[in-house]
Amino acid sequence: MQNISRKDFLKGALASGAGLALSGVIGSSVLAETEAIYTPGTYSATGTGINTVIVTMTFSETEITDVVLDLSGETATIGQAAADTLKAAILDAQSAEIDLVAGATVTSNAVMEAAAKCIQQAKGEIPVEELNLGGEEAAPADWLGEAPEIDEADITDTWETDFLVVGAGNGGLAAAAYAATKGYNFRIIEKGTTWARVRGWYGAINTEDILAAGEEPCNRSKLLRELKKYSSGKCDLSLFNTWYDESAAMHEFIKSCFNEYHPDATCDVTVGEESHWPEEDDSGFFFPVCEHFWNTPEGRPDRNEMFANVCKDKAGVEIDYNTALVKIEREEGGKVTGVIAQNTETGEYIRINAAKGVLLACGGYPFNSAMMEQLDPMGTAVTTYNNAWPLDTGDGIKAACWIGADMQKEAAPMLFDRGIVAPGVDAGYAVTPAGDKYFPATEGQFNVATQPFLKVNRKGERFTCEAGTYDQMCYAAYGQPGHVYATIFDANMPDDVQRFHTLGCSAQTRSNPQAQLDRFAEQVEKGNAFMADTIEELADMLGFEGQAKDTFLATVERYNELYDAQEDADFGKPAYRLSSLRTAPFYGFWLGACLLTTEQGILCNEKAQVKDTDSNIIENLYVCGDNAGGFFYNNYPCLMPGIAMGRNMTFAIKAVKMAFGEDE
Repeated sequence: MQNISRKDFLKGALASGAGLALSGVIGSSVLAETEAIYTPGTYSATGTGINTVIVTMTFSETEITDVVLDLSGETATIGQAAADTLKAAILDAQSAEIDLVAGATVTSNAVMEAAAKCIQQAKGEIPVEELNLGGEEAAPADWLGEAPEIDEADITDTWETDFLVVGAGNGGLAAAAYAATKGYNFRIIEKGTTWARVRGWYGAINTEDILAAGEEPCNRSKLLRELKKYSSGKCDLSLFNTWYDESAAMHEFIKSCFNEYHPDATCDVTVGEESHWPEEDDSGFFFPVCEHFWNTPEGRPDRNEMFANVCKDKAGVEIDYNTALVKIEREEGGKVTGVIAQNTETGEYIRINAAKGVLLACGGYPFNSAMMEQLDPMGTAVTTYNNAWPLDTGDGIKAACWIGADMQKEAAPMLFDRGIVAPGVDAGYAVTPAGDKYFPATEGQFNVATQPFLKVNRKGERFTCEAGTYDQMCYAAYGQPGHVYATIFDANMPDDVQRFHTLGCSAQTRSNPQAQLDRFAEQVEKGNAFMADTIEELADMLGFEGQAKDTFLATVERYNELYDAQEDADFGKPAYRLSSLRTAPFYGFWLGACLLTTEQGILCNEKAQVKDTDSNIIENLYVCGDNAGGFFYNNYPCLMPGIAMGRNMTFAIKAVKMAFGEDE
């Protein structure tokens, strides 16, 4: 066991108030043109966002003349996307006191913190900071470490509740909302400052909405065989039976909430021809009807906001934000009694006693680079973009392991083949000057990338069958240079994708090809995608030279021959998913995997109860969602849209039912 300092623990939690802590120095006034206030020069400082933010500012005697932001460790679509706005705001205000960028509060505060220190350095109020940007590499096997020891004298408060939900995400808030409607006594803690992002669609089996649409009940045996096939026989099929048997009730509960809070909302279910492979595809994939999502006339409602309102309105319970799980408390060899948490703003520790149980609903480990590299080296190597929730750092998994819980021994990342990168960029982690690791892509859901067009490696070679589930291309690229590959198509794309008839979210390209071409144009402007009048010109744009260019041109010619023959004699792709490359303009771009989450968690039984390393139940401890293991192995079954979110909320509600005696 190791002692943990307040500083050390807070380093791993969300430092949401970092910028505000400097409120006494933020707010340097706009400078008079004639007054020499700054010592001219360039100054740098750091701030704490999702990772380390570096701000470098150049000063004349009277003004800030340039601002450079290193936000490469921040979430690409949130913090990094705010860079231009933040830079412009500082230059315009001539101050670190600027408006927060909506949706990027953490990064905004970090930039303000660092900018304020730059201003203080330039004014001579604090010493010039010399940044140590060497970073620290994690030891080879340190992802778990040891449970922290907390001195009893440092525990400043004790809370009592029947049931504690750790994590205000999709599963945690579903559990809490259900508990609220039942009148149960519970609390919710969340280490961040808001609830997690909603995954809008979810999978449920044999719901009233599915049956009302004329679909036949899902064949349980066929579904179980398919899931066993996906996992190479490693998954716990009893967990799938819980989802099969109880997901419809989960859906009805959600429907009751929407009916009360969003009475104009409608539930859309993907049914009919849209939900099945074309008949000519003999791949044997089974695609059960399970995808549900909600819409209102104003757009898709925030389900987690609705659940938070249910908790507040029906139980008077509000989420305890800035409250991070530190460790789980368990009687020696016995039941779990609660947790020790920490207020990430004050550093104070809190003991939370939970008489009936604790639900770990705080996600997987996609934003913990040590866990990613050590637990899923292959998934890490082929990934170019992290689309996960930035606060999913494996806290619940580690805390459960520290008290004897068993963790799934094999990775199961959710990888989508949509992480577009510029030519020459490799998959896998890049490293900031401060030592933080991040995936290098700036666009992670480039939808057209999933279409089964020609894919080639950096040698210009085609190397696999392009038709399959989202992760299969990514894994095939592991054996290719840089673990990346290029996608090539021509002006016939809008017609080709209708014939391809891909399913799930990749069908967005089929439903609106022009929207994807518009997004392609945006990537062209960024230098990540290319459009050319000839294949030769496209080859040059993609970076092919010498023998690689000759090979690429020969590959395109060969691919056209396969299309003409309507038979893929090289890699066995179904004929209806072949395409020609003869009609200008020609399109191309490089990509790797987009990581949505990890699904390698703590093992549990069909009742959401955690198992120890001897497969015995740890009483009063429950898991759901990406905190839970046993459901997925190897990969995410991409032909079953929403199954991950469906099992998440099904097991979250199951945990509440178990804790309060509704189920046994």
